[in-house]
Amino acid sequence: MLCIFSGFPGSGKSTLARLIAPRLEAVYLRIDTIEQELRQLFSVDVLDEGYRVAYRIASDNLRAGLSVVADSCNPIELTRREWERVARQAGADYRNIEIICSDASEHRLRVESRTVDASGLKPPTWSEVESREYHDWTVDRVIIDTAGRSQAVCAEDLLLRLSSTGR
Repeated sequence: MLCIFSGFPGSGKSTLARLIAPRLEAVYLRIDTIEQELRQLFSVDVLDEGYRVAYRIASDNLRAGLSVVADSCNPIELTRREWERVARQAGADYRNIEIICSDASEHRLRVESRTVDASGLKPPTWSEVESREYHDWTVDRVIIDTAGRSQAVCAEDLLLRLSSTGR
């Protein structure tokens, strides 16, 4: 199974993706890590290369029979459909998961106080988060609102909802 995480920076998606990956015995892929490594290795502006590398890694793991948790903002329709295509071509099931923080004050506080764990990665400012392109959804997805809820409660909610959704 491919768990396709989406959401704005600071919504809690990386935290939840990291929490559920071991529970699903899944490979964890984080776009931020891949893109930052590409920037450091090649001193280039990264456009879609991080996603393209992640698609290939996800495909290899899905074809090997492993589940994958893909952690990215995944803000546009094109990337969302591409993740689905990766799963279909590998003969794997997939779930779209959107992580939101419906409390703007809490979301802003998270963005402004977060630390990064990928060496050299510069986190976005609240202004950059607010102005980020993010397409409306056109397909069903599991939505987890992290506002006012603990990481553990959100992870349990997500796992429960993943186990109860069928394709």
